[in-house]
Amino acid sequence: MAGERDPAPLDPNFTGAGRAITDADGRYQFTTIKPGAYPWRNHDNAWRPAHIHFSVFGSSFRTRLVTQMYFPGDPLFAHDPIMQSIPDERARQRLVARFDLSLTRAEWALGYAFDIVVRGRDATPFEERR
Repeated sequence: MAGERDPAPLDPNFTGAGRAITDADGRYQFTTIKPGAYPWRNHDNAWRPAHIHFSVFGSSFRTRLVTQMYFPGDPLFAHDPIMQSIPDERARQRLVARFDLSLTRAEWALGYAFDIVVRGRDATPFEERR
């Protein structure tokens, strides 16, 4: 990638984005490589936990939720100011996917379930409008 300054090797097959359409029941599925933690220079020795960004659109571009899905057990959760900006621990846990062996494809890919809830008490945390 032009202008890339990080010394980590880039995957030539990764385009940086994907698209999944939900079925009639609101389910979606995709296969990707699990991301790793990365340094982000927010402070000395700062690292972001492994995560995947989601951008969920409603009926128009104006009805959009942007959130992140984390993987269970990441030791960087307590050090991530983005995750820690959510004051409610239960809400933070709604950003962590659940490992699901029934979704795992033998010798191919581990399966995780991540529910995105757009309204109600258990809504997925998202960036506040300013």
